[in-house]
Amino acid sequence: MNQLTSLSEQVYQFGFWSAIVATVTLIASLFIPLDVPAGYTAEHAERVAWLSANRGTFIIGWINQIAAMLSLSGIFFAMCWKIANKNPLRAILAAMVVLVSVVAFIIPKFIAVWTIPLLADTISTGAVGAELADPLLRLLNVSIPFSLYTSFDYLGFWLYAVFGLLVAIPLYGENISTKIAALTAGLFGLIYHGLLVALLFGAIVATDIEPWFLSVSGLLMILVIAMIFSFRSATKSL
Repeated sequence: MNQLTSLSEQVYQFGFWSAIVATVTLIASLFIPLDVPAGYTAEHAERVAWLSANRGTFIIGWINQIAAMLSLSGIFFAMCWKIANKNPLRAILAAMVVLVSVVAFIIPKFIAVWTIPLLADTISTGAVGAELADPLLRLLNVSIPFSLYTSFDYLGFWLYAVFGLLVAIPLYGENISTKIAALTAGLFGLIYHGLLVALLFGAIVATDIEPWFLSVSGLLMILVIAMIFSFRSATKSL
């Protein structure tokens, strides 16, 4: 029993510090550009020029995104442990969903750090392979919602929405912060799936995908802050 208590304390501490890191990185992401300012409407030549001139900033921005994603995953894994006593099956399923989401997110984010800057440099300098790099960079556009790149990102957020629906009910309870986290997770899951249905039936056009879907992800910030207090309270109660 003491070993289980010790493990729970370690998991909740891990979740707490993951939430702190997630808060810092999510705030930092508001100030670090992840693409050319014009984003969706930018011409390909503009994007290449911007990537070449802002290579370091672009890489730092996406490394920050990797840190944010991994810390969010740490929070979610700790949440799975938190609900394991109430509903072990949902906890296992939710943990599996989080693991798959890490795979979905890490692929495009690693491409942003490794591949995209190399493609931009190759195109701008006309180096060997430029004829291959040009169409590849178009496919890996980080702002167009139907590019190969962003498809992985939206897949990851959909998995977050599935996670939210799995943990919302068993997570609800104990104290105010946990209740807020549970309600926020469930709300995120419901809204994201509602938007997905609207998109599939043509109610949302391509140009509106990013503002609609990414605005909903703001709910995750509320969840993160709520879980800081929830994990701290859970650690003290052990």
